[in-house]
Amino acid sequence: MTDTTAPSRPPSAADQIAALDPEASYEEIARLLYAYEFSWDIERALEFALFRTYAVPAISGLLAKTGEFETRPRKRYDDTELILAETIENGLDSTEGQRSIARMNAMHGRFRIGNGDMLYVLSTFICEPIRWLDRFGRRSMTNREKRAWFLYYRGLGERMGIEQIPTDLTDMMRFNVEYEATHFRFADTNRRIADATTVLLLGFYVPSWLFWMGRPAVRAFLDQRLLDSMGLAPAPSWVRGMLMAALRLRSGLLKRLPLRRKPRYLTQVPRPTYPEGYRIEELGTFHKVR
Repeated sequence: MTDTTAPSRPPSAADQIAALDPEASYEEIARLLYAYEFSWDIERALEFALFRTYAVPAISGLLAKTGEFETRPRKRYDDTELILAETIENGLDSTEGQRSIARMNAMHGRFRIGNGDMLYVLSTFICEPIRWLDRFGRRSMTNREKRAWFLYYRGLGERMGIEQIPTDLTDMMRFNVEYEATHFRFADTNRRIADATTVLLLGFYVPSWLFWMGRPAVRAFLDQRLLDSMGLAPAPSWVRGMLMAALRLRSGLLKRLPLRRKPRYLTQVPRPTYPEGYRIEELGTFHKVR
């Protein structure tokens, strides 16, 4: 007799995560979240996490001093994304991961950056995707997924030499909120770097002649404290309402659509910055010899 039984489908990313121990397999869980389960949402959340770091004058001032975000914003964005993507896609202690972390540490090592500022930037990479998914995702992260996401970035922070990293997500969330309450304040460099990044992000989605429409859309995702720290007016309430409704509709639709079965790796996304590919050691900024 011919076997007519349909072949079983491979387990979804969520099924794989449910079978993994977040304490031992946090890197694999983080990779599944990033490349399969929430690929679009995590990328968007991290784009807006950038804006939060610009609300700290010490951070925006350093970025303005290098000139990279204002003169070459797309390259600076791509370099950051690729360094982080190489690490999560291949593993913290993989050859690619070690090369990427070494490149990142070499860039940071050229400047005097406070440990608190480094820890805050790390916290945004943990907290903002969790918050975004709570608001706009097909579903929120489970406690297992949150723990793994936290442990992955804690491991990254340790390899970057960041000190006093909290040992659990609750404490990291508390640090994130308290840091923003005491360090967010207006500075001209906040506004300048935010403007350059707004132009960059809008360029991913709309032609330049529609930027005037896109700017309020970007501001719709920024809370009042963040807007104040950059000297920006809030988006019109109808713009914010329309975008929030659209994302809620998307969330509902995603619950009815098939789950992603192929990974989306950011290292494989074509980039005009690197039309012929890139080497990890050539990413980022370097000391300029005068």
